[in-house]
Amino acid sequence: MSSNSLGVHALVFSGGTGPAEVSYAIEQTKKAGFDILELSLHDAHNLDAASARAELHAAGLDVVCSRGLSFQADVSSDDPAVVALGAALLHDSLQLTHDLGGTFFTGALYSALGKYSAPLSTRGRANVVAVLRDLAVEAQGLGMSLGLEICNRYETNVINTAAGALTLADDIGENNVLIHLDSYHMNIEEDDFVRPVHLVGDRLGYVHIGENHRGYLGSGHLDFGSFFHALADIDYTGPITFESFSSAIVSPTLSNDLAIWRNLWYDGPALARHAHTYLATALESTHAESTDAASTPAESTHAEW
Repeated sequence: MSSNSLGVHALVFSGGTGPAEVSYAIEQTKKAGFDILELSLHDAHNLDAASARAELHAAGLDVVCSRGLSFQADVSSDDPAVVALGAALLHDSLQLTHDLGGTFFTGALYSALGKYSAPLSTRGRANVVAVLRDLAVEAQGLGMSLGLEICNRYETNVINTAAGALTLADDIGENNVLIHLDSYHMNIEEDDFVRPVHLVGDRLGYVHIGENHRGYLGSGHLDFGSFFHALADIDYTGPITFESFSSAIVSPTLSNDLAIWRNLWYDGPALARHAHTYLATALESTHAESTDAASTPAESTHAEW
């Protein structure tokens, strides 16, 4: 059996993080068989952390929090005032993740989530490194880790590939800064689903599984088989979280930021049940194949006498 915990993004069930929306997401996450609920902090002002933490604990679920920034609070900006707003937002989000009982805070922590009109500047990149170094040190004091989610060129100009994320993590220089791979973004930016996984290796801390169109797993064209085999190659035992979006579930802000313009599904709970079965089956079969391969004696290269 796979040792990976399986998660699901709350936007499969609810558009915001008000008390009723979080309660419903927790209930449906548990019913679908997942171990982790990922909460986006785009709606954090409506989130009751104490109540959500109690409900998560009662359901036996772990929590991961994620977010991107806005152009008004962008730590990759050249403007010190804008960078300061972004740094404060990241600090508050890290603390909120801790208050929820989470130990992992991830996402596009390094920039706004949206289409940039120019490449990242040297000053902007230096600002990213400085802010995230401070955030990582703060996270260490809370027993937490950060994830650098690699996003496509239409959502950030800071890191688009595994190689770029590793360079940024090296420059930040703190060992609790991990890499977050996402199959949806990898499909756009990487050459394949194998080499980036091998490149990241034991620095991989989190995985998003999503189809090329963000709909039902298996209904698109992504080669999940090679991806799961690559994860097995590096003995990845961390979380694997299903992420999918449809205009059937609308976030007032995030749906626009992610260009969710059409209905790829209508029934979130049914989608989640399907995703859990798909992921569990894929991981189990990959594990079985790896075990069989390891236990099969290599063919002799010598002639039999």
